[in-house]
Parts: sequence; C-alpha cells; structure tokens
Amino acid sequence: MVWNQIKTVLLLGALTGLLLVVGQLLGGTAGLTIAFTFALIINFISYFFSDKIVLFMYRAKEADKRKYSKLYNMVKHITELANMPMPKVYIVPDQQANAFATGRNPKHAVVACTEGILELLNDKELKGVIAHEVAHIKNRDILISTVAAVIAGTISYIAAMARWGAIFGGGNNRNGNNLVSLIILGILTPIIALIIQLAISRSREFLADNTGSKIIRDPNGLADALTKLHSSSKARPMRRATSGTAHIFIVNPLSGKSVWNLLSTHPSLEARVGKLRSMVL
Repeated sequence: MVWNQIKTVLLLGALTGLLLVVGQLLGGTAGLTIAFTFALIINFISYFFSDKIVLFMYRAKEADKRKYSKLYNMVKHITELANMPMPKVYIVPDQQANAFATGRNPKHAVVACTEGILELLNDKELKGVIAHEVAHIKNRDILISTVAAVIAGTISYIAAMARWGAIFGGGNNRNGNNLVSLIILGILTPIIALIIQLAISRSREFLADNTGSKIIRDPNGLADALTKLHSSSKARPMRRATSGTAHIFIVNPLSGKSVWNLLSTHPSLEARVGKLRSMVL
C-alpha cells in the first residue's frame, strides 16, 4: 500500500516534469511558463467541474432513496465504517455492470452504479464494489486521476502544436535538427505521457482494492465481483464509454483489450484477484 502511494507521487512528478520539459523545448523559459500556467488553469476547471461533466456524459441521475433503498443504505453503512461523509448516490442507465466514484473531495463526492451492476451482483459482491469506490474517495484518487489526465492532455495538446509547427514551419528553419526534434517531440511525448497516466491509474486501482477490502474486512466479495464485472464488460460494451474516462470505472467499460499492459487503464483481472485472495485481515 505504501509503495503504491510512493509510486503515484513519483509518476505524477514525472508527468509534471515531462510537461515542463516540453514547454521549455518549444519556447524556452516563456514556453515553460505558458505550459505551466495552462496546466494550472485546466486543473482548476477540472477540479471544480469534472464530476458534473462525467455524470452528464453518462446521463447519470441521483438515486431515489425509496426505489434504491438497499443501495443507499449500503453506501451509508460503508462510509460510516470508513468514517467519511455520506456521498451522493447516482444511477447510470446502462446494462453493463460497472461503477465509479467522482467528486473533488470526500465532502463533494458521488458513487455511481449502473443499472446492470445492481442486477448482476449479490449483496456481498456489491458491498465489495461500493467499498472499492468509497476507498477511491477516501484516498482522494479522483483528484489525482483528474490532475494526471489534465497534465497528460495538456502534453498531448502541446505535442500536437509541435507536430503542426514541424509540418508548416519546419521547412523554413535552417537547423534541420530542430525539425527532427519537433517531430520526435510531437510523436513520442504524448505516448510517454499516456503511459505514465495509465500507470498512475493502475496503481490507484490496486490501492482502492486493498483499502476497500480493509474497510469491510472482506476481500473475497470484491474478488468475486471483479470476475463477473470483467465478463459483463466484454459481453456488453458501454454505449457512452470513452477512452478518456475509462480509468474512473472499477473495470474498463470498453470491450477492446490493450495491445500491451502498459496501455491498459486497469491492472489485469488475474493480478487484482490474486492480490485480493492473498490478503490477510
């Protein structure tokens, strides 16, 4: 658990460092300042509005306390065990079994479940999933994931400008090495940024599995749930899922598999279940 926290800090530092390097390479000190300022502005917007944007994207609606009383009471019980404020509970109108948490901090948090997950899982399994999402809120993973996504997105945007600059302006530059540098910068840096961002996401998933299981003192419910959720994701892709938001779900909502594990938003099912089964509480 401690190693996952340390690795997240190191990866975020690497991502931020990459952004500053890209800015300086493109525009010297001025470029570095512009890149840093741009990142701060986008982080500010994401911090306050990312939860509303995600809920709107997936057409999530706040759960009726009477209709979804079992779910509401389960979330309430688990947040009490975690000594946390009660988050809002939302329902996503999709038959794929999945769930996610969002919100900028524990006082402004949301736990969202799809209609499919409520139909597929038994109470023990659903409890494991809710504990996992509450753990994300407790560990402030939502903020970390948002910051990582924004910095990576900023790098990709700057890299795209570098590519266009190489195409339309590079030919007039007397220094051929500069043209090559711009092309390399425009192609390689967004790939590196994406790999770092996804590595952060995988580390936080392992940590949430661990923290959530400790909250309810049961890792097996989540392990059983993950097996069912992976099957659901493959059999029934989520209609509105995007690669940019896939990392917030407990399992990847997209049906396709990554070519390499480095480009996966989540750890493998085998790795997650193996760690859960081996936990000693």
